[in-house]
Amino acid sequence: MSKLPDFEALAIFAKVVELRSFAGAAAELALSKATVSKAVSRLEDRLGARLFNRTSRRLALTDAGQKLSERAARLLADGEAAENEALAQSVTPRGLVRLAVPMTFGVKSVAPLLPEFLEKYPEVSIDLHLSDATVDLIGEGFDAGLRVARLPDSSLIARRLCAMPRYTVAAPSYLKRYGRPTHPMHLAEHKCFGYAYLSTAGVWHYTNAAGEQANVRPAGQLRVNNGEALLPAVLAGLGIADLPDFIIGEAIARGEVEVILKGWKQPEGAVHLVTPPGGPRPARVEVLADFLAKHFTKGRKR
Repeated sequence: MSKLPDFEALAIFAKVVELRSFAGAAAELALSKATVSKAVSRLEDRLGARLFNRTSRRLALTDAGQKLSERAARLLADGEAAENEALAQSVTPRGLVRLAVPMTFGVKSVAPLLPEFLEKYPEVSIDLHLSDATVDLIGEGFDAGLRVARLPDSSLIARRLCAMPRYTVAAPSYLKRYGRPTHPMHLAEHKCFGYAYLSTAGVWHYTNAAGEQANVRPAGQLRVNNGEALLPAVLAGLGIADLPDFIIGEAIARGEVEVILKGWKQPEGAVHLVTPPGGPRPARVEVLADFLAKHFTKGRKR
């Protein structure tokens, strides 16, 4: 005997009891009458007891059938309720979304959007996890994440939301004191600040319009695991940093730092929404993905 109960046969039996008819159960379940009859016979063989007394005009439960019918009916009802609840979750936005986002981008760019989202979808809750470390979405049970970088090949499903350029910058006071590098290789002679979670492992990659490439491994007094933590030292004129627009853009606009190496560009980064692979995503995840895409694909101007 199988270790698992014959749930299908129990559910079919419950439907026959409910309708007092093999033919009626077959019609409601969209099965053939023969399939329904075989399921009940299979259950009887498994239990070693007859469940119905059948005549050409009447169908009556035996004592064993009567005792089993209540539990089978409850099993059928619980199964239908579980299925309906799961279906409602997949169709109607409802439930918890666990979202992993880099720290500064989450605070500056995602958190300000959440009041509008929560107001629009009152039955959806957000668990916002802020960390610059790359989170294992599958292993740690996240529904989605935002990545601000060039994405490596992976099994995750990625949706590009918007471009996110990077700028190599220094304060005017630093440039006045130490000079302005005009080639990426000059950075080896300068004080440069590092970022622990750089996707290229401490190497800054540059390309110019002529296609020339330069790869630099700069060094300096400060290395951080959150890019925003570099700002005080950069603004104080203590070194050069390479930072994304969402961190350094306002300081550039205010003239507090200057973009250097303007003839050179880092490979284009972007904001991506990533989700685990698999079947259709629940409605709560879909609406959050569409909401974020709508806001970030409007375009960032710089």
